[in-house]
Amino acid sequence: MQRLAFAALAAALLCGCPTRATKRPYPEPKVEDLLARIAATSEQVTSFSAKTVMDYWLADERVKGTVLIMGTTGSKVRINALSPAGETVLADVACDGTSYVFVDNQKNCYTAGPCSRDTIASLFRVALAPDDFVQLAIGATPIVPGATGTVRWEGGHELLELTGTDGRTQTIVLDARDGHADVISSEVKTADGTQEWRIDNTDFGGTKDAAGMARRVPDKSRFRSPGEKADLLVEWSELDLGVALSDDKFTRDIPEGLPVCR
Repeated sequence: MQRLAFAALAAALLCGCPTRATKRPYPEPKVEDLLARIAATSEQVTSFSAKTVMDYWLADERVKGTVLIMGTTGSKVRINALSPAGETVLADVACDGTSYVFVDNQKNCYTAGPCSRDTIASLFRVALAPDDFVQLAIGATPIVPGATGTVRWEGGHELLELTGTDGRTQTIVLDARDGHADVISSEVKTADGTQEWRIDNTDFGGTKDAAGMARRVPDKSRFRSPGEKADLLVEWSELDLGVALSDDKFTRDIPEGLPVCR
């Protein structure tokens, strides 16, 4: 029997098959400690700017191209989606924390109104709140309010199963090795079990924020919300964290004579 077990292990090593830790390489953490670790990342990094490659829905067309994006907590975000054929701006979204302006240069029209997750949906067809972009960029996740629950070790990661005071549930897969708080995935469902949204992150690497602090961020993110044609793929590059962003970067004047989009 021992020879068979040794032979199986040797075969796995020779074939290069991945192996996963069967138990934690550190003491079992508490749920509240892991949540505090995730929250600390969000509290410490409150702004970013990035040049990304996004694969997204623009109206009924699937587009993959460069998207310039910046944001700060407080629902301030600016998005410039560039044409795949050049550097012209296809769409410009500016949320100043209260209201937004969306200029569609393909259709030569604009929309404006209160800044909310519906604002982002108007461009990308996924219901991302403006502050969620900050969470995506730094590899963190929003957490349901008043979250309590359980944690268990599964597949080399911590699996948190949470319930919020509003009845929603959340499942977070976290890489907590070496003191990290890498959110591999995060999914929120309504009280009746319907998916509200899901984030998946891959290829975490090291970077530094504007203060020189070391940070771990994903190279790629995928955001999904229910419904057909409701997903967003992001490849992060030229990512700057903790940058100073003035309020004027999140405002957009409406060109004179431009009609409202219908």
